[in-house]
Formats: sequence, structure tokens, C-alpha cells
Amino acid sequence: MFITQSLKVGDTDLLHNQILMTNRNTSCFCFLSLLLANLAFHLADAAVPAIFVFGDSTVDVGTNNFIPECRGKANFLYYGIDYPGSVPTGRFSNGYNSADSIAKLFGFKKSPQSFFYLLNQTSSFKHNIRCGVNFASGGSGIIDTTGFQLFTKVVPMREQIQQFSTVCGNLTEILGTEAAADMLSKSLFLISVGGNDLFEYQLNRSKNDPNLPEAQELLRILSSIYQIHLRSLYDLGARKFGIVGIAPIGCCPLERALGTGECNKEMNDLAQAFFNATEILLLNLTSQVQDMKYSLGNLYEIAYEVLQNPRSVGFKEAQTACCGNGSYNASPCNRDAKLCPHRREYVFWDAIHPTERAAKLAARALFGGGAKYATPVNFSQLIGD
Repeated sequence: MFITQSLKVGDTDLLHNQILMTNRNTSCFCFLSLLLANLAFHLADAAVPAIFVFGDSTVDVGTNNFIPECRGKANFLYYGIDYPGSVPTGRFSNGYNSADSIAKLFGFKKSPQSFFYLLNQTSSFKHNIRCGVNFASGGSGIIDTTGFQLFTKVVPMREQIQQFSTVCGNLTEILGTEAAADMLSKSLFLISVGGNDLFEYQLNRSKNDPNLPEAQELLRILSSIYQIHLRSLYDLGARKFGIVGIAPIGCCPLERALGTGECNKEMNDLAQAFFNATEILLLNLTSQVQDMKYSLGNLYEIAYEVLQNPRSVGFKEAQTACCGNGSYNASPCNRDAKLCPHRREYVFWDAIHPTERAAKLAARALFGGGAKYATPVNFSQLIGD
């Protein structure tokens, strides 16, 4: 059952627009790169049978490469400069991203491949999906329409879940109903989404859109739709959820460049409020279903601590991006941009995304940190049962 679903115009990163919209004439993703990207990522001692990844550019490993109309891509240098072979895979990073870092902590070599990549390899599709699939799409959001204005086409959460349903059908065909259900119940469902919905809200507010809801109403709408998405995954067999909150996006180089140079307090307040709303919706959802287990990662707290005292964890620059031009290097990262020589010293890779090292540090806090960083358990405590 190799079924592709039609992609509808779906969401966006104000950030990606700023970074990427000038890079429409990028080089094609070569066949050798695809072969390199298809190296086996599953280890014999992995803590979970598979990882299924949903969300936006924070965990996208190349989904948008396969959407011709999409204007939010990272399949060109200097993206991927520190990835093995300096391959620009479509990750919005200088190397590996958050999905890779978390997958490694669970015993995998990296994130599973994107759904579209695996789907293109029809002869091995059913075999490869046994270790997981990455559905995340840079620019996507919780709301279906997030992204119409800036990226033309991405894969919003609802369609990512539809793609997962296709995978579920194949797994049932391969393993049988009971074995597939058992495998899914023990797998990790990693979700990182919501930031683009807030960025687009900010963008439309700056245009004085009269149809915009108040901030509290926006959060109510996001929570309501997010709960539907999570329940849909549960109904398809998901039981262990690793959910990542939104970072202090008001402190990214893009926000500093657009404003006064300081963090945008309004955006940070929205990110914190979204975390609180997500915590409430998860408590509500788990009161309805007894066998759902989750860890809600407080990425805001993790990242804010680093931004407040970067040198305590080995960073020297926490305001300016490593790759870019202009104020805070917040203009697009590409071959013509300035590139910092010491990526490990920077928190931000481009105008909004973390460097590989920053993503790795955050992943470790999510995986093994205390209640300050993940609640009610950390990601490692999802293992078992």
C-alpha cells in the first residue's frame, strides 16, 4: 500500500521566510547525497523499536526537499557543512538537528528518514519503516493554514498524521495486527511544533489584520487543535509521547534584528503560555486514556538558561547567528553569507535555528534532566512498561 496524500498549502515560519526566500534557485539534491542519507540508523541496542517524528523545521530531516512548490528549504550550503561529508540534507542546521540528537540518545544513529524519501524507495519502503519515519516539515504548524503566506506548500500536522496512517497500514500488513499494535505502543512519538503558528500570528499582527484573535483566544484554538492531533495519533496506536515545547523564540537573532536588539518579550510570553496550555491539555487527555505516557519537555527553560549564561556551557555567542548577513546575521544563510569558523561556540546557526551543539545539549536535558526540564518524567523514563 504505497499511497501518497495530496499536500495542501499548509503553514510557515516567518523565520524561514526571512532566511530562505531568496534562495529559490538552489542546487538539486544529488543521488549520492540521498544514498549517504539512507545509511542504516537503527542500532541493535535501541531502547525503543522505532521513532516517529512530527513537527516543523526543528526536527525536519529533508521532507521539504520533495515538495517542488515549497519555498522553505535547507538543501544547499552552508546548511549541512558539519554533517558527514558536508552534505546539505534539508536539515535546518550546520549538522545534525534535535531529532537526530534525541534519536541517538535512544540508541539510534540518527533520526529516521523522511516519509517522502522512504516512499520514493518503493522496493524497501515496508522494510525501512519498521525503524520509524520522520514526517516533520519545515514551516509547518498546528493550524492547517499556517504557512499560506510565506512558503506556498508544506505538510501541516494533520497531513503528517495522515501519512502516519499510511505507515500504520503497511506495518499491519507486514507484522499482523497484534504485533504492529505492540510495536507502536513501545515506540517513541517525538513531536516539536507550534513555533510557526506563533511567528505567523506575530507577522499578521504587524499588518494590523482585523480578523486576528486575541492572544488568549489563539492559545485556546491551538490547544484545541493540538489535542485533536494527539488523540488522532493515540487512536492510531501511539502510546509514548516525547513532546518538545517552544524555545524562547523572542530571543532569536531574527527577533533581535527586527526589534531593538533585545529579546521580544511578547513572543517569549506567548511561548511560555503555549507550554502551560500544552501541559493542561496533556493532563486532560491522559485523564481520558489510561495507557498514554508522555514527557513534556520545557525547551523554553532549557534554552533560556543557556542564553542567560552561555559561557557556563561553552558558548561564546548567544545573540548573533553563525551563518547569515546583516544585523545579528539574521539575513539568509546561504553560500554568500558570512560563516563563523567556530560553530561550537555559537548557540544559533541561522536567524532562528540552533547549532548542532546547542540542539545536542537541549536533547540531553530533555532525555535525562529533572522536573525543571521535562514533566512528569523525562524522555528516558518513557522507556519500559
